[in-house]
Parts: sequence; structure tokens; C-alpha cells
Amino acid sequence: MRLINRRPTSPPLAVVLAALPFVAVAVAYAIGSDIRLAANPQDKLLPAPATILETAIRLFTEGDRRSGDILLWHDTWASLRRLFFGVGIGAIISLVAGVLIGMLPYARRTFSDFVAVLSMVPPLAMLPILFIVFGLGETSKIVLIVVGITPFLIRDLSQRVLDIPHEEIVKAQTLGASSLVIALRVVLPQILPRLIAAVRLSLGSAWLFLIAAEAVAADVGLGYRIFLVRRYLAMDIILTYVIWITLLAFLIDWALKVASRRAFPWLGAGL
Repeated sequence: MRLINRRPTSPPLAVVLAALPFVAVAVAYAIGSDIRLAANPQDKLLPAPATILETAIRLFTEGDRRSGDILLWHDTWASLRRLFFGVGIGAIISLVAGVLIGMLPYARRTFSDFVAVLSMVPPLAMLPILFIVFGLGETSKIVLIVVGITPFLIRDLSQRVLDIPHEEIVKAQTLGASSLVIALRVVLPQILPRLIAAVRLSLGSAWLFLIAAEAVAADVGLGYRIFLVRRYLAMDIILTYVIWITLLAFLIDWALKVASRRAFPWLGAGL
């Protein structure tokens, strides 16, 4: 049997294969940490895994000496609130704009090139402008996420609308469906799975914009805390926050995947 036709059908084997890259990274880090600490026990660049674990337990359980609050949970809530608002607003705008551009030739001729140009603008280059226009509060951080992911989502969704077989649109019109009915009954059910998939793909960028905005102007948040402690070379805290952000991103992506699979079992939506 050719290698291309072999599949890990055994669940234990699939789990082992999925875990291999993570184990390899952990082992490589442990070896690198041991080498650096053996040469210099005071080295802060690669703290020992045990040190990271102790720091993580402390950050998740111990309150701040001044306020008594567990700062990591406050940072997490602040960042997730900004992320959900930014991604949610961007998804709604993209859904409406994508359907209009994909369905209506006049809208496509008017806005497709404009959206294409917007998608080429580096969102982080607009961060100073957003701070000037919207201030240093929550709005500018949310708007940065919206500006960063919306053009990509619009272009993807509008193309998916254009990819819908024209015969389906013709049949709907033959049965007397209006443009609104076609949008709601023909187009929308077919692009909603793609919207979730596109949001999943844009989450990495959304996190990047969020962390960058929090690092520049914030007094709470995961990105703010990372850039606050970097001046002290507190790599155990930084790595704990990075691992926590990665875990949060994975859980959000997994939740969207499960939701897509259950809501849209057709079209391979859950893949």
C-alpha cells in the first residue's frame, strides 16, 4: 500500500501522532533550558519547566498584594472582551458586505476594488491614527481588530457567494424569489459555514492586533502584562502568559469548529 493511502485509523495512534510535535517542542525547550542553566544558574532567558509551572500556579491562584485580585484572570477577561467584540463586529459587517458584493453587480463594481485596497493597508500602521481618533480606551483596540480582519473576511465571503452555482440562483428566481429571499434562503445558508471557517483563520491576526494595541496603551490585558514585565526579564511570567494565550486561542478555535460541525453538517463545514 502506498504511503499516501495509509491513515491513522486507531484512536490511540492518532492521539500519539498529534502529541508528538508538542512533546518534541517541550523536550527541546527542557534540553535548552538545562544547558543554559548549567552554564549560568542565574540565567533568565530559558527558565526551567518547574519554575514556569510554579509561576503559573502562583499567577492563577494568588491575588495581587495591593488589590487582592488575581491579575491573570482580570487580564484574561479584559482581553477576551475586546477580542469577542472586535471579531463579532467584524464578522457581522463582513457577512452583510460579502453578501451584497457577491450578489449585486452594482455593489461589486462599487466596492470590490475598494475592499481589495483596504486589505493591503497594514492595520498596525493605523494604530496611531486610531488612538488619535478614538482615544486610548477600549474603542480603539476593538476598532483595530475590526479594521484588521474585516477586509479579509469580506473578500473571502464575497468570493464564496460568487462560487455558488448560478443554476441555484436561476431556479430561485424562476420560483418567484426576490433578491432578499434569495439572500436569506439560498446564499446565507451556504456561506455561514464559510464565515465560521474564515473567522477561525482570522483569529491569529485578531490576537496579534489585540496584543499590539494592549502593549501600546492599556492598563489591563494579556498583552499589557507581557510588555509590563519584560523590562524585568521575567521570562517565567511571559512564557506563562504566552502559553495561556495559545491555550485560549486553541479553545476558541475548537469551539467554533464544533459549533460549525453541529450547525452545518453539510458541505464539510466541520472540517
